Amino acid sequence: MTTTPSAPATAPGSPPVVDQATWQAARDELLIREKAHTREGDAIAAARRRLPMVEFDGTTEVVGPDGPVPFLELFQGRDELVAYKHMWHDGAPHQGQCEGCTSAAWSLRDPVYLNARGVSLAILTTGAWEEVAPFVEFMGYTHPWYSVRGVEGPAGGDMGYLTCYLRDGDRVFLTYSTTGRGNEAFSGFFGLLDMTPHGRDEAWQENPEGRPEGHGPCWYWRTDADGRATWGPTSRPVPQWTRPGATPVETLGRQEHCH
Repeated sequence: MTTTPSAPATAPGSPPVVDQATWQAARDELLIREKAHTREGDAIAAARRRLPMVEFDGTTEVVGPDGPVPFLELFQGRDELVAYKHMWHDGAPHQGQCEGCTSAAWSLRDPVYLNARGVSLAILTTGAWEEVAPFVEFMGYTHPWYSVRGVEGPAGGDMGYLTCYLRDGDRVFLTYSTTGRGNEAFSGFFGLLDMTPHGRDEAWQENPEGRPEGHGPCWYWRTDADGRATWGPTSRPVPQWTRPGATPVETLGRQEHCH
């Protein structure tokens, strides 16, 4: 009797190996759930567009490269504005700034498609402009940054939020704001990782039986000079290693992580 050699064993927790027809049947079954998820997302977006608005003073001043300007200028003549509110650690060196906010700001470095749709983009932070300006230059950011230090209400407020605004002539309104995992809309790499076999490789995610437990949340957002993931004092937010002048470090220069 002739036997067919069995396929080599895969790593623990890997999905089963099947023929393509079996894979396609399973894929089609999952697609039903994906389409339902998409439709629910559309329904939530429709409800989001119906949220009430909060009007605030559009002449409230924020500070940019040309000094104080009214919040109205952030719209750049457009009617809609998306702002990311970037956390800031006063006095910290570049590598000590918030890694989560770095990932968001780095992920959408060119708002050309937003602009084409009539939406402006701005990054707001509570950092003093004299500290923010060299950080923006070091990172090579091209989108507009502004300091909202000391600004209260919808124009300033808590950092770490993704916030949307509407302009009607000289009137300005807060329409939507989210934080935490709501900010993932800013960073497309999350969605791509969720499509891969190992996902984000974080301990909270549900994995096939037998797969080793993953790492802590956001474990890969900081690395050392050799590319090893670490949140220790030798680390930088990963995009910083691509910047000219990014040298090895030995301190984050701040008291606490954003982790």
